Amino acid sequence: MRSRPLRIAVASGKGGTGKTTVAVNLAAALAAAETAVAYVDCDVEEPNGHLFLSPTGLRREVVTVQVPEVDPRRCNLCGACGSACRFSAILALPEEVLTFPQLCHSCGGCVIACPERAIREVPRAVGVVEEGCAGSVAFVHGKLDVGVPMAPPVIRAVLDAAPADRVVVMDAPPGTSCPVMAAVRDADVVLLVTEPTPFGLNDLKLAVSMVRALGVPLGVVVNRVGIGDESVRSYCARESIPVLMEIPNDRGVAEAYSRGGLALQVLPDSHQQLMALYARLCETARLFPVPPEGGGAERNTAPAVGGPPPSERVGATAGQDLLTEIVVISGKGGTGKTSVVASLFALAHNAVVVDCDVDAADLHLVLCTPPLSPGAGREGPALRERRPFVGGSVATVAEAMCTGCGICIARCRFGAIRPESDTVEVDGLACEGCGVCVDHCPVGALDLQPSVNGEWFVSETRHGPLVHARLGVAQENSGKLVSLVRREGRAVAAERGREFVICDGSPGIGCPVIASITGASMALIVTEPTLSGLHDLTRVAELCRQLGVPAAVAVNKADINPDVTAEIEAEAGRWDIPVLGRICYDEAVTAAQVKRSAVVEGDDGQGRGKAAEEHRALAEAVFERLGLTPPTIIVGSF
Repeated sequence: MRSRPLRIAVASGKGGTGKTTVAVNLAAALAAAETAVAYVDCDVEEPNGHLFLSPTGLRREVVTVQVPEVDPRRCNLCGACGSACRFSAILALPEEVLTFPQLCHSCGGCVIACPERAIREVPRAVGVVEEGCAGSVAFVHGKLDVGVPMAPPVIRAVLDAAPADRVVVMDAPPGTSCPVMAAVRDADVVLLVTEPTPFGLNDLKLAVSMVRALGVPLGVVVNRVGIGDESVRSYCARESIPVLMEIPNDRGVAEAYSRGGLALQVLPDSHQQLMALYARLCETARLFPVPPEGGGAERNTAPAVGGPPPSERVGATAGQDLLTEIVVISGKGGTGKTSVVASLFALAHNAVVVDCDVDAADLHLVLCTPPLSPGAGREGPALRERRPFVGGSVATVAEAMCTGCGICIARCRFGAIRPESDTVEVDGLACEGCGVCVDHCPVGALDLQPSVNGEWFVSETRHGPLVHARLGVAQENSGKLVSLVRREGRAVAAERGREFVICDGSPGIGCPVIASITGASMALIVTEPTLSGLHDLTRVAELCRQLGVPAAVAVNKADINPDVTAEIEAEAGRWDIPVLGRICYDEAVTAAQVKRSAVVEGDDGQGRGKAAEEHRALAEAVFERLGLTPPTIIVGSF
């Protein structure tokens, strides 16, 4: 029996589904019902809950991680530290030892390996945790420092600060990779928020696999009911997943969100519905659901299919430096980033498109195989290559050799090894692959094995080549996979004589985003006129400046709140970032997603309407700014 109050993790396969809206409103409804509740924002890359709950009396604590510092007076340059580090965070050169703190996982292996005790660990700030109150709601959130790639240490600090004597509503990061796992694995129940669109269904399936891999009970909220179809409900019915609440599509909710208002203030009967949701969550947590046959996390064991190995691809190096690369990003998902990428690709010729959002890739859903004719069924891209992604290692134990001495348990800083009868067991989801346990096992019972963290693809669409990937459920190394698909996209472009590359970047400011935009010709930041959009723009702009990447801004749904649109444009001006376009709120964009096409296409291949026109104008401005010739834009020729 659970002795503490319920811990609810509100999550989604991708941002922008209404996850934060549900979390803050649920916390507010519980507080109004005089339930002791805490709102805990674990989305440390782009925390937004404070914009709606307005906490006061915030107390700040800096979050640090331990990184190595070398004493050159004691170091004999033996190289043991570099050999022990599996993350290239410490490098022994002939005349000095270099450290790279941003790559360090704080495993302590280099300290243990140094025979001269020349290495000590020192704290490095990676973010902050703030605690306060929003009325009777206890409030905790974290902020990852801009430029820091790894979010889990800050997420763990946020969870440590969560009160144990209150119901906790955790606003988890979007996606299915290691930051989400850090937030979700200790929850009593997970509430997945989705939308009834192809994007929503695709991301929901990924999120369900993640939660089932962790063994946590789950339920679903379907947001914006009425904009799509019945596919999400049908999927939930097949998988025996309870749909605990449905929220109608209501422009008033979107407008309230843009002002930092709560849905409780807009939707009638919302308080009663949220309290009913809480009651269903309590019941779901009590009745642990049995996954249906075939459920659970997917494991990629598929062999490579088609095409040469990456290192042998023709043109994989030659000509890449001359390519123009546009990366479309956003502070948080749901701003319309992927729709903008689809339109850019549809309006351009001589391009390759790359989906860098490997945590929850969606671009393939709107890029079909040729030909596209009025009324024809739309199929996904034609797969040309499929390859496994080996991004790291995981420790394994030979039970017959293990003596159960426990040295590995004592050495592991990640809690990935636990006793099991007369031997030990490795938790593959918690293992960082640091190898400290391997290096210090006295009988050699532990070993590191390559970990298949996902797979990547080269596909053919009606507009040209698509390079995309799928990170394995609850896996890390998403930054490495992003770098791989970007590199392969450039190689495909060079091989086929394409002029430039368009990338659908990852949301947020962490490792995948850094990998998405480093060295790009331009980052196009797609935001929306909400307080969240304004907040996130500032953090993304700072990241672009740190990395030296030229940036531009597009404001989506600009007419939802013209005042905030003006504030966003003024903020962009303060960063010397040009605003290249505004796109209106238009349900034709969602309709295009449901039909699996770009908004500029439509059923006749010539998308009409205000949003389609504004997507075209934005594309023209983007290509003009990059110095690409006007014929690059082809309108109505599909």
